[in-house]
Amino acid sequence: MAHRPIVTLTTDFGLNDHFVGTMKGVILKIVPNAEIVDICHSVQAFDILDGALALAQAYFYFPPRTVHLVVVDPGVGSARRPIIANSEEQNFVAPDNGVLSLMYAREERLSVRHVTSEHYFLQPLSNTFHGRDIFAPVAAYLAKGVDHEKFGEEITDFVRFNAPRPKPTDANTIRGVVLRVDRFGNLITNFAPQDAPALFQQMPPAFKIIVGKREISVMRSNYAEGAPGEVFGILGSMGYLEIVANRSSAAQLVGSGKGTEVQLILEGATAATNGQ
Repeated sequence: MAHRPIVTLTTDFGLNDHFVGTMKGVILKIVPNAEIVDICHSVQAFDILDGALALAQAYFYFPPRTVHLVVVDPGVGSARRPIIANSEEQNFVAPDNGVLSLMYAREERLSVRHVTSEHYFLQPLSNTFHGRDIFAPVAAYLAKGVDHEKFGEEITDFVRFNAPRPKPTDANTIRGVVLRVDRFGNLITNFAPQDAPALFQQMPPAFKIIVGKREISVMRSNYAEGAPGEVFGILGSMGYLEIVANRSSAAQLVGSGKGTEVQLILEGATAATNGQ
C-alpha cells in the first residue's frame, strides 16, 4: 500500500483568517490524497527566527520524503527568492530569508534550488499572498513526485544566519537571551548543555540565573517538581534551559519576555565553555 504524501505547514498566519485554509485547498487540488499536518501557525508575526525554531524542533520527527512548507515571509512581493531545499530525508519549501537556517545547521547534505519554473505557480500571481500562489503549489507538486531539479537551478548563496549564542563575560559569568515564550509562559533561553555543562549536572555548583526581576538558584528535572509559584530552571524538550514555574507563567512572575537578557553566574565552576 502506497503511503500518502505528507505536507507540513509552519506559518505566522494564525487561525483567524482564511490564509491557512486556502493554502490547504491549493495543495489538495493538486494532490488530493495529501496528508496535511499543521506544525505551527502561531509563529510571531514577521519573526524569521521564531519560524526557524518552530520548524527545527519538529521536522526530523516526520517520515522520509515529507515536504515541509514554511511561510514566514515579511519580504513577500520583493526580490527575495522562493526556494526548495532537500536534505537526505526531508524536503522544504520556503522564502529565501533565513527561515530554514536552523535546519541548514543540522543537516550535513543539502541541495538548495531557486524556484524559477513559474508554470508551477498559480496565475494570476498575487503580490501579497505567495503562500497561496507560489509556495503551496510548489510544495504540492514536490509532494506529488515532481523531481526537485525541475523547479530551478541549484544555488549556494542562500540566506542563512546563526542563532544567537550565549557569550561569556568572565570565567564564571555567561550572558544569553530569551529566544521565545511559549503559551504556558515558559521562557526558553539559548543556553544549551554544551554552553554551561556544570549547570546541567545532577548536582550543579552554586549558581544564579538573573532574568527580569528575579534571581533563580534552583534547577529541577520537570515542571511538577517545583512548588506552586516557584520559579526555577529545567532542561526543556527543545534542548535549552527554560525558566519555568509550576502551573504559573514564569514570564509574568519574572517580568520578562522574548529578547530579555539572561545572566548565568556559576560560583564554583567555569561557565564559559563554548568559546563563543
